Amino acid sequence: MVSRIVPVVLLALLAALHAQLWLGRGSVPRVNAMQRQIDVQKAANEQARQANARLTSEVHDLKEGLDMVEEKARSELGMVKPNEVYVQFTPR
Repeated sequence: MVSRIVPVVLLALLAALHAQLWLGRGSVPRVNAMQRQIDVQKAANEQARQANARLTSEVHDLKEGLDMVEEKARSELGMVKPNEVYVQFTPR
């Protein structure tokens, strides 16, 4: 009788562990889904990091030199220097 209980108990433990592997909190499908979420977040973080680097560079240029200020004034505000004629050319 005892010799039959041990294999049954071991099989029950194996079934419980197997159920945890596929259905539990740290299951294989859940880990895969979380890994995909991590990959998406890493890509978003990298894009944000690049945008931050670009903005940091622009702030540095604006603080250090007047060339960037002049370029921004010309391109975004349409400003011109004294005695300068502004000609807008639109290609067809």
